[in-house]
Parts: sequence; C-alpha cells; structure tokens
Amino acid sequence: MAGLTDPFLAPALGAALTQWLSHLQALEGAAGNTVEAYRRDVSRYLMFLSAHQGGAEGIAAIARTTQTDLRAWMAEERSRGLSARSLARALSAVKGFTAWAADRTRTDATTVLSSRGPKFRRKLPRPLSEDGAAAVLTDIGLDAREDWIAARDTAIATLLYGLGLRISEALSLSGGNHPLPPTLRITGKGGKTRPVPVIPAAAEAVAAYVRLCPYNLAPLEPLFRGARGGPVNPRLIQAAMERARLRLGLPATATPHALRHSFATHLLSAGGDLRAIQELLGHASLSTTQAYTAVDAARLMEVYEKAHPRA
Repeated sequence: MAGLTDPFLAPALGAALTQWLSHLQALEGAAGNTVEAYRRDVSRYLMFLSAHQGGAEGIAAIARTTQTDLRAWMAEERSRGLSARSLARALSAVKGFTAWAADRTRTDATTVLSSRGPKFRRKLPRPLSEDGAAAVLTDIGLDAREDWIAARDTAIATLLYGLGLRISEALSLSGGNHPLPPTLRITGKGGKTRPVPVIPAAAEAVAAYVRLCPYNLAPLEPLFRGARGGPVNPRLIQAAMERARLRLGLPATATPHALRHSFATHLLSAGGDLRAIQELLGHASLSTTQAYTAVDAARLMEVYEKAHPRA
C-alpha cells in the first residue's frame, strides 16, 4: 500500500490512512477501485481538517472534529462540484476511517459517525425489455469478422443476461470452467464468491464458442479470447453491444451491464425472491437489490398509464 496516500498529508495522518487502506484490502477484501476512491476521499478530508483546525496533525485532528467542521468540509466539497451522491460516498469513507481510528485510539467518534449525508435520489437500473434482451443475444454477433468471434460475443452476452454476471466476472472465466457445470462459483467484488446456477442456454452458447475458437483454451488460461489470442478487452464487448443496440433501435442505456440489470428485473417480474436475487447478483446489501423493486413498480405504472381507461 506504500505510495497510496497523498504526499501533502501530514506523516502521522498518512501512516494511519495507509494502515486503514491495507486493512480494507487485506482483511475486508475491498476492490482496488474502492480502495483508490476511499484514498482520494479521506485524503481530501484529512487535509481539509488540518488546514481548518490550524495545522493539527495525527489523530488529534480527528478527535476534535465537530459538526461545524464536518459541515464546512461538506460545503467545500460541494463548492468544487462534487455531486450529492459522490459526497455521500465520501462521507461513508470518512466514517469508515474514523471508526477504525477511534477503535485503535479509544477516541470518541460519535460526532462523525452520527453525521448524516446529503439526500439524493438513487438512479434506477435501466433494464431492457424481455424482447429487447432476447434480440441482443440474437444480434450481437451479426457483424463479427469471424464466426468464432460472433459465437464468443453471443456467449458472453448470454452469461450476462442468463446468469446475471458482471462483464468482469464473465471475462474472468478460464478454460477450466468449460464445459460449464450446473453451478458456477463466481468471484465478485471484494473477492467474495457466490454460487450461480447455469441455465442450459448459457452452457450451449459457451460450448458453441469453444467448438469454433481457434486457440487452445488451457485450464488456467482465459476462456474468452481476443482476435490475437489474448484475453478479451471489455471494450470489445461494449462496442459489439453498441452496434447491436443501434441496429435494433435500443436506447443508449442498452449496455452490457444493462443485461445484468435485465436478468434481475425479469426474475423479479416472474416472482423471484428478492433475497435469492441478491445472492445471485452478489450484492453485499439487500438495499442495492431493492432498487429492482422500484424498477418493477415503475414498469407496472407505465403499463397502467397506457392501458387504464380514462373517462
């Protein structure tokens, strides 16, 4: 973790931040992108505190934090253009660091930990319709240069929609995962693994790709290959999806990740249990999965508005 903290941060604060980031990564399995975002957020907070409190160093800057200090920090962050959503994330990082530091120094962190973040409206997932998702699976490989690349793109899209995988999870599969078993063990965000049932359509799509792929798919090598035999770059799948949506007249929100959203939304519409969907998606919090109930309700209201007879 050396070198992750801001060079302008006081040494004692920088050391504490480095230890906390190491804790997040090693013991809690935080993803690299999460660690980097938290580093930026907490570094800015600690530098603000040091300046705001007259150059205080070490944990003393944290111990003396008041609601007025926090409000001043949040006001500065908003003034530089930080959105309410991003500020809420930054406050969450600050609380996590403060709780960790307070536990080690026996500092009372109640002021920080009880602080409320800005309210914001969560963006709802933008799934495709069932017909739209099915059309993507049929269309996504149509303009590929070679049959095996068409089969590859179709297989990846089928894993996203049929199993609810993230694109990174699909591309992390190795040759040893073929043929797909009845249940895959997927390693998701934070290094957490989850079982994902494999539907026949996904197993068949992957098998079709493997039959056509010109490369040796060794057990420890990537399952999905680029044209030159290396691992597939996610941008290739994003580009294939963009071409498919343009041909099909789908909205700009029809991205590879929208196929995962579609998986969850269509399962919920069919009566799927919210807890089970949470497990399938690998969400750490049920509140994340609950966004799909709002999507389902919004679609229901849309149908209602179109179909309900008016006097």
